[in-house]
Amino acid sequence: MRILLVEDDPSLGATVQSWLQLDGYAVDWLRRGDQADTALRTHDYQCLLLDRGLPGMAGEAVLAALRARRAAIPVIVITARDTLEDRVEGLDLGADDYLVKPFDLEELSARIRAALRREAREPAPTLRHGGVELDPAAKRVTRDGEPVPLTAREFAVLLALMRRSAQVQSRAQLEEALYGWGEEVESNAIEVHVYNLRKKLGSKFIVTVRNQGYGLGAVA
Repeated sequence: MRILLVEDDPSLGATVQSWLQLDGYAVDWLRRGDQADTALRTHDYQCLLLDRGLPGMAGEAVLAALRARRAAIPVIVITARDTLEDRVEGLDLGADDYLVKPFDLEELSARIRAALRREAREPAPTLRHGGVELDPAAKRVTRDGEPVPLTAREFAVLLALMRRSAQVQSRAQLEEALYGWGEEVESNAIEVHVYNLRKKLGSKFIVTVRNQGYGLGAVA
């Protein structure tokens, strides 16, 4: 589960990131709104924690751009602006929740869990390629109707490939599906996971594109 935290206060950002990592989340922490806008356009996140007063691009503009693209990611606004008008404005812009600073970290965790539960009620579409089906919500993979047991990281690599089945994913892009920014990446992790996926799904299901990365093989 990957979260994007956008907060320009160094102390608060570090505290929240460390707390959520203890909760088991991969947390990418950015300090500028323009950086957040780029990250949201190019990466997959399950939740966004968004400050309103950001350099580079205001939090309101980041949120408006996100909703204009019809992105359904849950958004929790975290801000010191605590008037009723501020809360109403944030919710009307497309936020799912609004948390006023200073807040309790346990309450933040509970609100994230609640946002993720609401999101889970909207079933994600099943992904299909050839005889392989992947159900993102149930975290279930089948091949020709038979269940295929995968580790959590094998599932994450396969999900990244199947979400963009027509594209080649670089090694760096696949690593982003497994690790938060700043986490130590095992040197041959992607190769190992791809090898295991080929054993389970067929040797031609994932193809290597020289000097580019990995993609899904042609459907017979």
